[in-house]
Amino acid sequence: MTAPGVPILMYHSVSADPTDATRTLSVSPKAFTEHLTLIAERGLTPMTTADLATRWRTARALPHRPVLLTFDDGYEGVHRHALPALAEHGFPATLFVSTGWLRGAHATGAGLDTMLDWPQVRELAAAGVEIGGHSHTHPQLDQLDDTALHTELTRCRDLVADELGVPPVSFAYPYGYSSRRVRTAVRQHGFAQALAVGNSLARRAQGPYALRRVTVRRDTDAEEFVRLLDGRAVARAFARDRALTKGYAMVRGARRMCRRAAGVLG
Repeated sequence: MTAPGVPILMYHSVSADPTDATRTLSVSPKAFTEHLTLIAERGLTPMTTADLATRWRTARALPHRPVLLTFDDGYEGVHRHALPALAEHGFPATLFVSTGWLRGAHATGAGLDTMLDWPQVRELAAAGVEIGGHSHTHPQLDQLDDTALHTELTRCRDLVADELGVPPVSFAYPYGYSSRRVRTAVRQHGFAQALAVGNSLARRAQGPYALRRVTVRRDTDAEEFVRLLDGRAVARAFARDRALTKGYAMVRGARRMCRRAAGVLG
């Protein structure tokens, strides 16, 4: 019998008034609170990314109806709005930070909305939120040459380690894009697991460096959210996304081939 897949929910901004750049992939604080209530009412068990991957790696049993709550980029609303709601339910989560987008001495100024600062990241970690890596400047990693890829991964890993006192063990690919070369580099830089997007349920057979997630958007209503939790009609819900992704993957693959032919990728 095939083991059921695990819904790994991918959030970004939690904001009542998001910027135009983050609006589509944002959720309101009210909607996020309702999501957590639905998770609790349906008896699901939230886990961190590291916990899920470790259990699959060591063949340990998963808890009843596992689910993962993950946040990308590092928006300030994760601290302001999501953390109190998570704490009320006692739910863990994983935050993947683009270290150059966070406010502070290492900021590049490229964040798409008000971003977290490092004291807030430390508070999230102290509250049980796993802090993972999401690169330094949020590029398409599979389009970088080896030197730039190494810099993105090293800078992100080392800043998180310096600021929190422990290195991150989980990673999420910006935009969900990766390649065999990128996945190998992520592993070589000390990350034990990594998340893509894929918009389908995560399964052990995907391997620890290509676990799939489902996107939660501002237009994800309660009915669709429950379907995501239950793993029902996920393929149909994201059929258009997958078609667009497949087409764009062909374009990006052609770009990589051109760079490789020019000797840029090494």
